[in-house]
Amino acid sequence: MKKNPQKIVMQAVKASRKQSREDEIKTYGKLLNFSKVAVSKKIYNRKKTKAENRNDNLPFSVSV
Repeated sequence: MKKNPQKIVMQAVKASRKQSREDEIKTYGKLLNFSKVAVSKKIYNRKKTKAENRNDNLPFSVSV
C-alpha cells in the first residue's frame, strides 16, 4: 500500500512544529504567543480612561 504524498508532507510539518515547540519550551520555559497584538499606548482607550476616572472621583467620607 502506497502512502499519500500529502500525508507524508503533513507528517513532516507536524514533526517540525512539535520540535519547534519543544525547543521554545526549553529555551524560554514556556510557549510564546506570536499571535498576540501589542496595543499602542498612544491610542485612545475609552475603557481605560473611564476606569481611571471612576477610581479618582470616589467620595472618601460622605456623611449626612
